[in-house]
This record gives sequence, C-alpha cells and structure tokens, in this order.
Amino acid sequence: MNKRFIIAGGGTGGHIFPAIAIANAIKLKMPDAVFLFVGAKGKMEMEKVPKAGYAIEGLDIAGFNRSSLLKNIGLPYKLFLSFLQVRHIFKKFKPDAVIGVGGYSSFPVLRFAQSRGIKTFIHESNSFAGKSNILLGKNATRIFVATPGMEKFFPAAKITVSGNPIRSAIANSRVSRNEALQFFGLDVAKQTVLVVGGSLGAASINEALLNGLDAFDKNNLQLIWQTGKVNAARYAAAATGKKNIWVNDFIQEMEYGYAAADVIVSRAGAMTVAEISVVAKPAVLVPFPFAAEDHQTANAMQLVNAGAALIVKDAEAAASLVSTVTGLALDPAAQEELMKQIRQFGRVDADQLIANEILKMIA
Repeated sequence: MNKRFIIAGGGTGGHIFPAIAIANAIKLKMPDAVFLFVGAKGKMEMEKVPKAGYAIEGLDIAGFNRSSLLKNIGLPYKLFLSFLQVRHIFKKFKPDAVIGVGGYSSFPVLRFAQSRGIKTFIHESNSFAGKSNILLGKNATRIFVATPGMEKFFPAAKITVSGNPIRSAIANSRVSRNEALQFFGLDVAKQTVLVVGGSLGAASINEALLNGLDAFDKNNLQLIWQTGKVNAARYAAAATGKKNIWVNDFIQEMEYGYAAADVIVSRAGAMTVAEISVVAKPAVLVPFPFAAEDHQTANAMQLVNAGAALIVKDAEAAASLVSTVTGLALDPAAQEELMKQIRQFGRVDADQLIANEILKMIA
C-alpha cells in the first residue's frame, strides 16, 4: 500500500520551504507516497503549499501573542478546537507517519499522532529550539536538526544533524556572477552588496541603508537592495538616478541575487543562514531581536563564533551597519577568510538525508 504522510507546521518560509523540500525528496524516492500538509488558517503555508502541488488542511489555531496578553484569552478554546480538527483529519487521511517542521500548527498534529502511536519526525531549523518542538521531542521517533549541540533541547539518541533543506534553485544554481550582474543591469567590474530583509523588509537595515546610500557611490560599490513591501516606494525614490543601485521590494529569482553578491547583508532566519552557507558568501547578519527565544541571534552566533560571518546588533544598525558593510566589501582578505570558514556549514543534501532516514524507519 502507498505510504501516507502528514507534514505539519508553517507560519514562515523558514518552516514551509524545508517542509516542501522534504516532501519532494520523499516523493522522488517513493513516487506513490501520498502527502497532506496541515497548517494554520490565514498563514502563508495556505498559499505556498498548493503552489508546490500539495494538498493542505488549515487549523483554527493561533500562537501565543507576546505583545498583548489580552489577545491570548481565546487560546485554550482554539487549541481545543484544533485537536478536534486534527482528530477528524487523521480519521479521514490515516497517516503512516507525521513530520513536524515547527510553528504552532505542528503541536496538536504531532501530539495527536504520538497519542495514537504513529511515528513522528521533527525538523528543527534553528539553533535554539522552539517550545513546541522541545515538548514534542521527548516522544518523537527521530529529530533532525540544523546544527550540532542540540542535545540541550532534545534526547541525544534521537538526534540526526541534517542541516536545513534549501530551495533546489539555489542549491543547484549554475548562474555565474557575470550573468547575475547583467540580470540586475549592474557593472561586473564593481564589488556588489546584496541586502535582503524578508518579504516585509527589515526596518533597521533599510533605514541604515537609506541614510548611508552615498557611501556606496563614494567607495565605488554597487547595491542590490531588496527592501520588502513596507515603505518600498520611499526606498525606491531615494535610489532614483543612482546607477550603482538596483532596488525592488522582492527578488523572485534569488539564485541571481546570491550569484551577483560579493557581500550579503541579511537577517538571521534559519533558512537564510542555510542558503548563505551553501552559496558560501561573506555575510553581515543583523538578527531580528524579537524572534521567539531570540533564535535569530543564536543562528547568527553559530557562524560568528566560527569566524564565518560578521554580526551587527539591530539596535546598532543605524550607527555601524553601513561602515561595517563597506569595510568588508573593500577588504578581499577578510572576505576570503569568511568564505573559507562558512563553507563548513553549507549542506545541499539535507532533504535527501532526512527522506532516507524517514523511509528507513517506517519500512
């Protein structure tokens, strides 16, 4: 009979893209496998998963709101309702195994599976494990982690260090630097800085750049600036007439962005860190300080402590980000050292490793 998998979780690209990559890898090895994703209604997985060709069911669930305790009044009811929905989904779909990728929608799904003796697998993308995954890890069949040293969160015997599955367009990219710079209409002879802050943008990074745009021209540097949607028109207006700056709210073909870059500036989400490690480019990381458990700082420090990246604190971005970036862009020896160290963190086979382990354990 065909093996049937539920993949639960989402909320951010850092959860959704690894989930899709794992499903694709299992499908390659077991073409008749059947998948159902379970996410949270209103979150980005409800759009991204169907676009990838998979069915998805949405739960009426929400996470804990740290900024307004009053907004958490309905949480117990939503959690109870989500368990009822999960019970119905399991009765209808009858999974052989359940894979959780993080995000609050994964908790009721994996908890229910564990209560029924169904094998459960967890992928933890961050260097600081989320609370749901920590609770679920005690009864999980196998736990796949992005980085070593996760025994402080999970039972050591259940851990496999797999890395993070990344998008195949990036993992398998053959785009040259010259091709990429021509794609953006920039000069192949100039050092180029790529700045990415996520789909909504990163205010501290964008404002630091806005106030320091002249520094790029003065130092003969180019800038590829993905601003995100918030205040995109304002940032685009500031770059008007500057031939050394390409600006847009989003880069669809991210493999071109990475190929064009000599230096990358970014937040420190798990997937971004994984992608930067695979493309092995010098990076200045500005962790988002309000991420759950401050996991972005933990992600960044894994690289920083190994001499594989630089860090600028969010609160210090206005004062020091542009000078740190331009300094690195003008220092080939420093770039070479960062590239040498970051290569050890890059893994392109994480999805294959995870798929092999799961299939071996449910055979």
